[in-house]
Amino acid sequence: MHYLLRYEYVSDILTRREPHRAGHLSSLSDLHKRGIVTHAGAAGDPVDHAVIVFKTEDRTIVDDFVRSDPYVLNGLVASWRVDPWNLVIGA
Repeated sequence: MHYLLRYEYVSDILTRREPHRAGHLSSLSDLHKRGIVTHAGAAGDPVDHAVIVFKTEDRTIVDDFVRSDPYVLNGLVASWRVDPWNLVIGA
């Protein structure tokens, strides 16, 4: 099972993220090393959102990441959405 986490960022994300970036990336790196996060990155031109792909049967892992993410805790994420993803090609 895969989940897509989509963050909608605040308009000034690039100027505000620096103090929180190391903690954000550290959490993602840990999940990546464990095989849970397969892809992650910001998108848009200018950057206005991000997508993170989780490979897990347990959605609470995604929810726990969001609840503890420094970007969320420090108001850099205006909204987020988690959707199950039925991956067909590339599994």
